[in-house]
Order: sequence, then C-alpha cells, then structure tokens
Amino acid sequence: MDKLNELSKWINQKFKPFHLFISFIVFALFMIVVLPNVSDTTKEITGTSTSPDTMYFYSSQKLYDIAESYGEEGRAYYIRSRFSFDIVWPIVYLLFLVSMITFLFESSLNLIPFIGVLFDFLENLGASYVMFRYPLDTGFIATITPKFTLLKWVFIYISFGLIMAGLVRLIFNKLLVKLNK
Repeated sequence: MDKLNELSKWINQKFKPFHLFISFIVFALFMIVVLPNVSDTTKEITGTSTSPDTMYFYSSQKLYDIAESYGEEGRAYYIRSRFSFDIVWPIVYLLFLVSMITFLFESSLNLIPFIGVLFDFLENLGASYVMFRYPLDTGFIATITPKFTLLKWVFIYISFGLIMAGLVRLIFNKLLVKLNK
C-alpha cells in the first residue's frame, strides 16, 4: 500500500497543467478520429459491431457466440487489435483520467483509473484467449473475462464520475469566491 501512496504522491508532484492539456488533446483525437476508424474496420472484418469490449454484462456463452460470429478471420483480427490498438487506447484514456483527477483533487483518487486499465488488460487477455482457442472450451477464462469487463467499466465510470464531481466542485468554489468579493 505504501508503494501505491508513493505513486500517487509522485504523480501529484510531477503533474503540470500542460500534462492535462496534452492528454486531453490526445484523448479527444482518439475519440474523434481513431475510435470511429477502428470501429468501422472491426465491423467490416468481423461482420458485426458486437464486441465484448463495449458490453457491460455478458456471459461466457455470449463470448463464445461472439467468437463464432466473427469467423476465423475476425477472431484473428480481434486478437491482433487487442495487442496493438487496445494497448495504446487504455494508455491514452488512463493519462487523460489521471491528469484530470490529479488536477481536480491532488489526492490518491488519481489511482482509480489504473484499476480500470488493469481490468481492461485482463479483459483483453481473456477474450483473446477465448478467440484463439475457439471452438475449444476455455472454462474458467471464459467465465472470468465478463467479470473483468464489468469491473473495467465500473472503475472507468467511477473515474469519470470523480471528474464530474470535481468540475462541479471547482465551478461552485469559483462562484463562491466571486460572490464573496
């Protein structure tokens, strides 16, 4: 736990508003340019817009159904994209979330996005394994992967919720200062 506190303190000490600006620009560019292109390519190759990455709740059977619907080429593409694009994207949103939370709170709350990214990477590993082994039963991996996905979304949404709360607090404090003048 001391190492985590040290990491948070280090982030708080090293953080500069410039980091927030750069992380926001990169995040926005990914949202506007990269994600739609990846989504279109994925749909073209897999034949569907359904992906375990974008779902909140699904079962191991649903994961197998997705693997079947992708076909061999789609499964191969899915695996390649998990070890290329889906390594970069979590780093991009991690840097944005950590920068925003650090800017707004300067506390150990800035570690919460790391948990989301950890579960994102575990989800990618699990889903890729299922895709690679399909049609073979992957048992525990297929069962635990949907839980990783849910936990990923929980911690990402907590992070965005903190940002919203922090922005409301910042605006409220600015208004109070103006009213007290």
